Amino acid sequence: MSKATVRKARLQDATNIYELVNSLADDGTLLRRSYAEICENVRDFTVAESAAGVFLGCGALHLYGPHLAEVRSIVVKPEAKGQGAGGKLLNALLHEADDHGVASVCLFTRIPDFFFHHGFREADRTAMPDKVYKDCQNCPRLYACDEVAMVRGPLPKVAVLGPSKLADLVQLTNVPLQTGTGR
Repeated sequence: MSKATVRKARLQDATNIYELVNSLADDGTLLRRSYAEICENVRDFTVAESAAGVFLGCGALHLYGPHLAEVRSIVVKPEAKGQGAGGKLLNALLHEADDHGVASVCLFTRIPDFFFHHGFREADRTAMPDKVYKDCQNCPRLYACDEVAMVRGPLPKVAVLGPSKLADLVQLTNVPLQTGTGR
Protein backbone atom coordinates (compact mmCIF):
# COMPACT_ATOMS: atom_id res chain seq x y z
CA MET A 1 0.00 0.00 0.00
CA SER A 2 1.06 3.57 -0.65
CA LYS A 3 2.91 5.56 1.95
CA ALA A 4 1.42 8.71 0.43
CA THR A 5 0.07 11.26 2.85
CA VAL A 6 -2.26 14.17 2.23
CA ARG A 7 -2.30 17.65 3.71
CA LYS A 8 -3.79 21.04 2.97
CA ALA A 9 -1.81 22.91 0.34
CA ARG A 10 0.38 25.87 1.20
CA LEU A 11 1.34 28.74 -1.04
CA GLN A 12 4.72 27.05 -1.57
CA ASP A 13 2.82 24.23 -3.36
CA ALA A 14 1.37 26.57 -5.99
CA THR A 15 4.08 25.94 -8.59
CA ASN A 16 3.72 22.14 -8.38
CA ILE A 17 -0.09 22.42 -8.54
CA TYR A 18 0.08 24.83 -11.48
CA GLU A 19 2.46 22.62 -13.46
CA LEU A 20 0.55 19.38 -12.82
CA VAL A 21 -2.93 20.79 -13.50
CA ASN A 22 -1.83 22.55 -16.68
CA SER A 23 0.07 19.49 -17.92
CA LEU A 24 -3.39 18.03 -18.55
CA ALA A 25 -5.03 21.17 -19.92
CA ASP A 26 -3.86 20.99 -23.54
CA ASP A 27 -5.90 17.85 -24.23
CA GLY A 28 -8.88 19.20 -22.26
CA THR A 29 -8.61 16.73 -19.38
CA LEU A 30 -8.51 19.64 -16.93
CA LEU A 31 -9.34 23.30 -17.33
CA ARG A 32 -6.29 25.51 -17.65
CA ARG A 33 -5.66 27.52 -14.49
CA SER A 34 -3.43 30.57 -14.29
CA TYR A 35 -0.70 30.73 -11.66
CA ALA A 36 -2.51 33.68 -10.09
CA GLU A 37 -5.73 31.64 -9.88
CA ILE A 38 -3.88 28.77 -8.20
CA CYS A 39 -2.33 31.17 -5.69
CA GLU A 40 -5.67 32.87 -4.98
CA ASN A 41 -7.35 29.51 -4.39
CA VAL A 42 -4.50 27.52 -2.84
CA ARG A 43 -6.57 27.08 0.34
CA ASP A 44 -9.04 25.00 -1.71
CA PHE A 45 -6.29 22.49 -2.53
CA THR A 46 -5.08 19.37 -0.79
CA VAL A 47 -1.83 17.76 -1.90
CA ALA A 48 -0.51 14.22 -1.77
CA GLU A 49 3.13 13.57 -1.17
CA SER A 50 5.40 10.59 -0.69
CA ALA A 51 6.95 9.65 2.65
CA ALA A 52 10.02 11.56 1.44
CA GLY A 53 7.95 14.72 0.86
CA VAL A 54 7.84 14.45 -2.95
CA PHE A 55 4.75 16.06 -4.51
CA LEU A 56 2.52 13.34 -6.04
CA GLY A 57 -0.74 15.07 -6.83
CA CYS A 58 -3.45 17.48 -5.86
CA GLY A 59 -7.16 18.10 -5.74
CA ALA A 60 -9.37 20.98 -4.74
CA LEU A 61 -12.72 21.39 -3.06
CA HIS A 62 -14.58 24.42 -4.36
CA LEU A 63 -17.45 25.53 -2.11
CA TYR A 64 -20.51 27.05 -3.76
CA GLY A 65 -22.47 27.14 -0.50
CA PRO A 66 -24.00 24.74 2.03
CA HIS A 67 -25.92 23.11 -0.82
CA LEU A 68 -22.99 22.18 -3.10
CA ALA A 69 -19.24 21.73 -3.36
CA GLU A 70 -17.19 20.54 -6.30
CA VAL A 71 -14.14 18.31 -6.45
CA ARG A 72 -11.94 19.87 -9.09
CA SER A 73 -8.42 19.64 -10.48
CA ILE A 74 -7.88 16.22 -8.91
CA VAL A 75 -4.86 14.60 -10.51
CA VAL A 76 -1.81 12.56 -9.61
CA LYS A 77 1.48 12.37 -11.46
CA PRO A 78 1.69 9.43 -13.89
CA GLU A 79 4.34 7.74 -11.79
CA ALA A 80 2.05 7.86 -8.73
CA LYS A 81 -0.99 6.24 -10.37
CA GLY A 82 -2.14 3.01 -8.74
CA GLN A 83 -0.45 3.82 -5.42
CA GLY A 84 -3.53 5.10 -3.59
CA ALA A 85 -2.69 8.80 -3.69
CA GLY A 86 -5.80 9.65 -5.75
CA GLY A 87 -8.12 7.83 -3.34
CA LYS A 88 -6.49 9.52 -0.35
CA LEU A 89 -6.88 12.93 -1.99
CA LEU A 90 -10.54 12.32 -2.80
CA ASN A 91 -11.30 11.03 0.69
CA ALA A 92 -9.65 14.09 2.24
CA LEU A 93 -11.75 16.40 0.04
CA LEU A 94 -14.94 14.52 0.92
CA HIS A 95 -14.12 14.78 4.64
CA GLU A 96 -13.57 18.50 4.16
CA ALA A 97 -17.00 18.81 2.52
CA ASP A 98 -18.50 16.93 5.47
CA ASP A 99 -16.72 19.26 7.91
CA HIS A 100 -18.37 22.20 6.14
CA GLY A 101 -21.78 20.50 6.29
CA VAL A 102 -22.12 20.47 2.50
CA ALA A 103 -24.98 18.22 1.39
CA SER A 104 -23.90 17.50 -2.21
CA VAL A 105 -20.49 17.11 -3.84
CA CYS A 106 -20.26 17.16 -7.62
CA LEU A 107 -17.60 16.75 -10.26
CA PHE A 108 -17.28 16.39 -14.02
CA THR A 109 -14.93 13.64 -15.21
CA ARG A 110 -13.85 11.35 -18.02
CA ILE A 111 -12.99 8.56 -15.57
CA PRO A 112 -16.30 7.87 -13.79
CA ASP A 113 -15.33 4.36 -12.65
CA PHE A 114 -12.84 5.78 -10.12
CA PHE A 115 -15.53 7.97 -8.60
CA PHE A 116 -18.24 5.27 -8.55
CA HIS A 117 -16.06 3.46 -6.01
CA HIS A 118 -16.26 6.51 -3.75
CA GLY A 119 -20.05 6.85 -3.68
CA PHE A 120 -20.61 9.12 -6.68
CA ARG A 121 -23.34 8.48 -9.25
CA GLU A 122 -24.04 9.94 -12.68
CA ALA A 123 -26.27 13.02 -12.74
CA ASP A 124 -27.75 15.42 -15.24
CA ARG A 125 -25.34 18.35 -15.53
CA THR A 126 -28.27 20.80 -15.55
CA ALA A 127 -29.03 19.73 -11.96
CA MET A 128 -25.84 21.56 -10.90
CA PRO A 129 -26.26 25.04 -12.38
CA ASP A 130 -23.65 26.62 -10.09
CA LYS A 131 -20.94 24.39 -11.57
CA VAL A 132 -22.15 24.96 -15.12
CA TYR A 133 -22.38 28.73 -14.62
CA LYS A 134 -18.93 28.95 -12.98
CA ASP A 135 -16.84 26.81 -15.36
CA CYS A 136 -18.61 25.50 -18.43
CA GLN A 137 -18.89 28.90 -20.13
CA ASN A 138 -15.08 29.14 -20.17
CA CYS A 139 -14.44 25.58 -21.32
CA PRO A 140 -13.19 25.04 -24.87
CA ARG A 141 -15.49 22.00 -25.08
CA LEU A 142 -18.63 23.89 -24.08
CA TYR A 143 -20.70 22.56 -26.99
CA ALA A 144 -18.93 19.20 -27.28
CA CYS A 145 -18.56 18.13 -23.65
CA ASP A 146 -17.54 14.53 -23.17
CA GLU A 147 -17.36 14.60 -19.39
CA VAL A 148 -19.71 12.70 -17.11
CA ALA A 149 -21.44 14.79 -14.46
CA MET A 150 -21.43 13.03 -11.10
CA VAL A 151 -22.77 13.77 -7.65
CA ARG A 152 -22.46 12.32 -4.17
CA GLY A 153 -25.41 13.08 -1.94
CA PRO A 154 -28.73 14.60 -2.95
CA LEU A 155 -29.02 16.82 -6.00
CA PRO A 156 -29.00 20.46 -4.92
CA LYS A 157 -32.39 22.16 -4.82
CA VAL A 158 -31.04 25.70 -5.17
CA ALA A 159 -28.27 27.62 -6.89
CA VAL A 160 -26.43 30.73 -5.76
CA LEU A 161 -24.76 31.74 -9.02
CA GLY A 162 -26.65 33.13 -11.94
CA PRO A 163 -30.36 33.89 -11.79
CA SER A 164 -31.24 32.49 -8.35
CA LYS A 165 -32.22 34.04 -5.04
CA LEU A 166 -30.10 33.94 -1.89
CA ALA A 167 -33.28 33.81 0.18
CA ASP A 168 -34.05 30.37 -1.30
CA LEU A 169 -30.69 29.08 -0.08
CA VAL A 170 -31.13 30.62 3.35
CA GLN A 171 -34.57 29.08 3.73
CA LEU A 172 -33.35 25.65 2.61
CA THR A 173 -30.32 25.58 4.91
CA ASN A 174 -31.78 27.45 7.91
CA VAL A 175 -28.81 29.80 7.83
CA PRO A 176 -29.75 33.28 9.06
CA LEU A 177 -29.38 35.94 6.42
CA GLN A 178 -26.77 38.49 7.55
CA THR A 179 -27.22 42.06 6.44
CA GLY A 180 -24.96 45.06 6.72
CA THR A 181 -21.27 45.35 6.09
CA GLY A 182 -18.73 43.32 7.96
CA ARG A 183 -15.14 44.24 8.45
